[in-house]
Amino acid sequence: MREKFRNQLMQELFDQTVRYAPVERKLEQLSRAERLLTEIEHERTYPYQYVCYRLTGFRPDTHAEDMIAGEDLEHDLSLFIALLSESVPPIPIEQMPEPVLNLDQVRKRLRVSARTLSQLRQHGLVSRKVLAGGRKRVVVRQSVLEHYLQQHGKPTPDTLHVGQIEPAERERILRWARRMAQVAPDRPDEIFRRLARRFGRRVQTIRAVIRAHDKAHPDQAIFPGLHGPLDEHAKRAIYTSFTQGISIDRLAKVYHRGRSTIQRVLNEQRARALLAKPIDYIYSPEFDDPKKEAEILAPMPRAEEYERQAAAMRRNVPRNLVPELASLYQLPLLDPEQERHLFRQMNYLKYKAARLAERIDPAKAKTADLDRLEELLQRAQKVRELLIAANMRLVASITKSYAERLGHSGAFFDLYGDGNMSLIRAVDKFDYMRGNKFSTYATWAIRKNFTRSIPAEQVHRDRFITGLDEMFESAEDTRSDEFTQLNRVNFVRERVAELLNRLDERERRIIQLRIGLGENKGMTLEEVGRELGITKERVRQLESRGMAKLRAMLQKEAEDLDV
Repeated sequence: MREKFRNQLMQELFDQTVRYAPVERKLEQLSRAERLLTEIEHERTYPYQYVCYRLTGFRPDTHAEDMIAGEDLEHDLSLFIALLSESVPPIPIEQMPEPVLNLDQVRKRLRVSARTLSQLRQHGLVSRKVLAGGRKRVVVRQSVLEHYLQQHGKPTPDTLHVGQIEPAERERILRWARRMAQVAPDRPDEIFRRLARRFGRRVQTIRAVIRAHDKAHPDQAIFPGLHGPLDEHAKRAIYTSFTQGISIDRLAKVYHRGRSTIQRVLNEQRARALLAKPIDYIYSPEFDDPKKEAEILAPMPRAEEYERQAAAMRRNVPRNLVPELASLYQLPLLDPEQERHLFRQMNYLKYKAARLAERIDPAKAKTADLDRLEELLQRAQKVRELLIAANMRLVASITKSYAERLGHSGAFFDLYGDGNMSLIRAVDKFDYMRGNKFSTYATWAIRKNFTRSIPAEQVHRDRFITGLDEMFESAEDTRSDEFTQLNRVNFVRERVAELLNRLDERERRIIQLRIGLGENKGMTLEEVGRELGITKERVRQLESRGMAKLRAMLQKEAEDLDV
């Protein structure tokens, strides 16, 4: 372990604790220091008053302007814990506040030798002595180990021996690295390998030397973007690449980061995506009662009978039925008890998801919390879809009566789409606790929407009634009708989307980004490459291949039309 505190105030705080605090107080501060250590980020600075409060529970009136850099604070906390643990007797392992790993378990997890593990402990991996089976054992808290790996990656013997390189050799390495970076700034891995061969060192050692230099002298960094924090554009590109199937190991190699850093970025971007949309729900006081959870999340009443009825309906779907109406014969109606149970369950799942989302900080998001949040939202969505599907026959029934008022072909399906949107909104807004049937509320919502939309449709049609409909239907219409233009634009959009859907996912995404479909403007090859985590040349190849496929599709359709 390093021998001196970097911050004088931390030295004074440690001296006061060792001299005046009783054993119980020392043990408490030891646990506080370990908890605080797992929260430190190198890129941040921390007020000394905050650090003192976290360690002692007391906030001093002095030193209000004093700040401690994250890296220095991590160093001093590690030293604080190591030295303070030597001044107190070991506690039974059962009294540790969280799971711990003995040194053999740590060594096996990191796949390092006992000697390397000893170097890691000297390098800052904090451990404590406990009593296990009547004997003293050295253990590492699980959260402390995870934080160490997150901040430092998996150190190797070479990275630990960086400080043993002679200053003259270090300067020669940096001088050669700077010259080579001027020629090939985008090929750091190849430069590391060449320097390793030239100086007879391992690649990890060369990388560690250059990383240490770039961190200590950011204004003179040899690879400025390699060891600094990732910007938002790079984070989005990493997340996009991962969702397209690129592994974490590959992303770590491309962006020259450790697996833990890539995982942290993925969790942050995933959390931002999950938290982007508000979670709306109808609150009930019973949601705060843990005893009610099992009842709320239980299967709905008579679920097995409902499934048998649904299976029978699917086997007896009428023939020659248009696809838009086939879903009406997928599920039977819900009775009031089943309906109330599902609405209560859906809102409870949303409530649980909203409470969990409030506790998630994207910058510190944990995979387990994100998995749980996704699970709750997916379960709520599944119940929501069941409520919608089971009530779509109600939409068709109301739509039929309103479509007859318009008296023209196609009116039913236009209104049917609007009615389904009203049904979806009604499912989200229905308050099941008032005791009303959902069909009553949904009928009112659908009719209210039709009352607004039907007069507008009738006014538009009445403006073009002339008494000479047959003549106009047989004549070519050369007018510029905004509705015709809108339909034509929608048709083109649908055709483009249909053709793009036939391409591979990456080809489709590249063409969309390059042309500007769904974006503010088209992107360059280099910008697309950064977005997807691939080279500019690879973007060009995929774009050419995708465009060739599109041309072949269009040519084939043209030949079919000629035939």
